[in-house]
Amino acid sequence: MRGVRGDRMSRRAAGVMLAAAMLFALLLSGAGGSRLRAADAPGGRAFVGVASCAGSTCHGRMEGDGKVVRQDELMRWQEPSTPGGAHSRAFAVLSGTRSRQIAATLGLGDPTAAPACLGCHSTPAAARGARFLAQDGVGCEACHGPAGGWIASHYAVGASHAGNVAAGMIPLERPQARASVCLDCHFGSDRPGQFVDHRIMAAGHPRISFELDLFSSMQAHHDEDADYARRKGRTDSLKFWAVGQAMAVERALTLYAGAKGTEGAFPEFYFFDCQSCHRRIYDQAERTKTWEANPGRPIPAGMPPFNDENMILLSAAARVAAPGLVGRFDADSRAFHAAIATDRRAAVAAAAKLAASARALGDAFASGGMKGDMAFAIVREIAGGAIAPRFTDYEGSVQAVMAIDTLLNSMVKSGQVTVGAAAGIRADVNRAYAAVKEPNSYQPAMFRSALGNAARSIGALR
Repeated sequence: MRGVRGDRMSRRAAGVMLAAAMLFALLLSGAGGSRLRAADAPGGRAFVGVASCAGSTCHGRMEGDGKVVRQDELMRWQEPSTPGGAHSRAFAVLSGTRSRQIAATLGLGDPTAAPACLGCHSTPAAARGARFLAQDGVGCEACHGPAGGWIASHYAVGASHAGNVAAGMIPLERPQARASVCLDCHFGSDRPGQFVDHRIMAAGHPRISFELDLFSSMQAHHDEDADYARRKGRTDSLKFWAVGQAMAVERALTLYAGAKGTEGAFPEFYFFDCQSCHRRIYDQAERTKTWEANPGRPIPAGMPPFNDENMILLSAAARVAAPGLVGRFDADSRAFHAAIATDRRAAVAAAAKLAASARALGDAFASGGMKGDMAFAIVREIAGGAIAPRFTDYEGSVQAVMAIDTLLNSMVKSGQVTVGAAAGIRADVNRAYAAVKEPNSYQPAMFRSALGNAARSIGALR
């Protein structure tokens, strides 16, 4: 996906291309409810469009030489062939062959006009200004919030970030606010066009995956300089990663417990682990066992498991940063998996309980429960005896690789590990990425071995 680097620019540019490929896949996505959403901003403020931000004295310069902000943010948003420009390409993707095939299969008509697609391939806007264009893709206001209430004042002398937030700007420096916005499309929401169900994936849509700090770094069009720190504080990569895991669990369970949880007489398979069903089938004299028992899922053999990729990583984080809550979370997680084998009613009740436990962990992490020196311990937990045996399926394993790479980057950012030392173990991290590069060739034991090697290499840097 990427290589390790000391700053966000190098982070976007390096490494094996798994993360970039996954990002492009995600931007074909749709998706669950949130606490703070751009289209639900106070007062129904209008979305004014990308063109309203594009002046050369604003964010439309060709050089990042502004005194306060770079002022070339739009150029970076439009980077033509890198993950950093993926949001600007989101609408254009709808004109491609794959998108048209998906729309034809589902009877959606033109995908560039289909509400089922535009909820995430364009900025979802209830109130649109004269310069708003759906074809701009995922524009500035999709993340920063509708600018009608603050575009004329946010650059004025004496303007403050707090004032901008009060006028409708989304405080993306807060991990829970950012996660809520990102998850709307990078996992799902209950709004129209923001949920990629199993039917859409069966028609050809890529699998949904997300990691808050990693994807944030690839979409960072700003510099965290002294001015940024004064106004908003420094971004804590470790905290963003942990809060993102917690909120992804909460979002998944909240959606599953609601109307999105069923498809006719069947459960909505979007919530389940894809590879647990999509494995090769063999017919021969002796069986070929293609699955492993998972110690975190007390379910009958052969039953499709709920996708627990974020639950696994959240448990690892909680063991280090919230030991007082990990017992509750793990117990609720096991109870939820067991309830799925009972009936829908039991599963919904267990989902609500587990979502509350995940929310408590997210609140604990966001309120200061994460410290930079915890990153080493979390990496050790991820590859340790309590967590690693749970990496029996592809989706959880991909999330684990993204986690150790993100945590390594947080060590570099906090000064615990030098850029050179991190680069020195890049080969070990890349081998873990290679073990999840192709779902059809994924082998759990081989992956756990590669993950363990990468974790030991990181631990040796301490």
